[in-house]
Amino acid sequence: MRIAVISDIHSNIEALTEVLRVAEHQKVDRFVSLGDIVGYGASPNPCCELVRSVAEITLLGNHDAAVAGRMDYSYYYDAARHALDWSANVISDENLAWLRSLPYTYRIGEVGFCHGSPIDPKAYEYIFALEQARELTPYVAELPEVTFIGHSHLCRAFAIGNGEVNDVVAQKFVLRKGYKYIVSVGSVGQPRDYDNRACFVICDTDARTVEYLRVEYDIETSAQKIFDADLALNFGKRLFLGV
Repeated sequence: MRIAVISDIHSNIEALTEVLRVAEHQKVDRFVSLGDIVGYGASPNPCCELVRSVAEITLLGNHDAAVAGRMDYSYYYDAARHALDWSANVISDENLAWLRSLPYTYRIGEVGFCHGSPIDPKAYEYIFALEQARELTPYVAELPEVTFIGHSHLCRAFAIGNGEVNDVVAQKFVLRKGYKYIVSVGSVGQPRDYDNRACFVICDTDARTVEYLRVEYDIETSAQKIFDADLALNFGKRLFLGV
């Protein structure tokens, strides 16, 4: 089974469309979305509708939770709060009801999915460094063999086993028996690893492989929509830089 894992779309319909096109050519069997469909970008409704049409399951990201009224975001910085308010004002009733229904976690056998750390999904804790991955070691027995997460917008993978936690540095790697893996899948709509291409992951459960794929898309159009909307200009500018 080939699973395409997408995350952190952030209302970027141009990036999402290209990612889905590439994934279809990769002959994936199912799509799983780790959340943050909305926020930052200018196309929340088209993104919600497209994800709803293709994903087997979509999880609740923190931006989704904020727009859906399922969390307090008063402590977010001004531009992010404004983008969430803007999204809440333009999102359709149908898409809002969908966001309000989304779960925090999902699992397919020994493959788990969560937006942030799987230990306390509602807390939306980040895992993007070895120090954070090491904090999972007391819970390793509870984890599936591989857990896919988003939230950080970074491409990072960690292997936990034999009393150690190590980085996995490869575009494509094999899941080794006896280890538990945490895989941060990067971002479809707002990459932050200095590569401005959209990113997603394909997990092949039969071959036991995980592969990162990068996809070029029409950044200018996506950014211009942000510039034309009542949103912070930086949300569009950063798309060109991948930060």
